[in-house]
Amino acid sequence: MAHQLRPVGVEFVESAPVRLVFARQVSAPPEAVFAALAEDVPGWTEWFAAVTAARSLDDGARREVRLKGGTRFLETILAAKGPEVYTYRVDSTSAPGARALAEEWRLTPAGTGTRVRWTFAADGTPPFRLALRLGRPGLGRAFRDAVTSLDRRLTAA
Repeated sequence: MAHQLRPVGVEFVESAPVRLVFARQVSAPPEAVFAALAEDVPGWTEWFAAVTAARSLDDGARREVRLKGGTRFLETILAAKGPEVYTYRVDSTSAPGARALAEEWRLTPAGTGTRVRWTFAADGTPPFRLALRLGRPGLGRAFRDAVTSLDRRLTAA
């Protein structure tokens, strides 16, 4: 059952009670990475293993994302400043215990490639916060695997 989360702005990425930050350098240029993140939303299923379905809504202002295991998110895009920043908040989710969620993908040129930094910002019940902190290594692996897969996809094209 989906429940509404507290609406937050881009500042939440820096002020959330739980902030998980991961970074990785890839070969693809920032413009290509940004296009994959912000413009090819259905393509997330091709490179982010946890994502089983993703689609843009309202002319790209919102997204619907489904993960393995059945978790669903309805999201609002907060910032799409290509090719540097892509930020969105979760408006409703089936994940229990969440009160507010936002994610930011920050892209920085690194030689001919890109440094990709993903920030997962959250607030929730104490058990939810604890679960996120304990799940940090798994989220880190999921991020590394996804970004590596995305890079392979972009550099093979």
